[in-house]
Amino acid sequence: MPRKSKLKLPPLKLGDESLGQRLARLRKERGITQVQLAKKIGIIQSLVSAYEHDRLRLSAEMAVRFALALGVSTDQILHPKHAPPAEEVPSRRVRRRMKQIESLPPRQQAFVLSTLDVILKGALDQAARSSER
Repeated sequence: MPRKSKLKLPPLKLGDESLGQRLARLRKERGITQVQLAKKIGIIQSLVSAYEHDRLRLSAEMAVRFALALGVSTDQILHPKHAPPAEEVPSRRVRRRMKQIESLPPRQQAFVLSTLDVILKGALDQAARSSER
């Protein structure tokens, strides 16, 4: 179990967010809960919370573990100014529905997707008309 640093250093800030805030942002962008992330890393949820609130210092090993679990490079965790923009990840709600659609037989998937295409086309057309007014 990681130990709390005995050094009396202020939290390291690179940019507008601390290392813990960056970890929390990356986790949320991927739609992962603290419990899910903890399970992927092999620690308990309260430790994830402690890292995200800068109560624990991130060791090199934990930085690698977080990076692997979040699907990012350690540079994105440690040096955000040099990191490429995060890939947009669908929300948890959208991913849940995608899984439900994928679990259907192929013919039903095709029906659901064609229905969604019609609904989306109508919504986009309506939005375009509204913005022209």
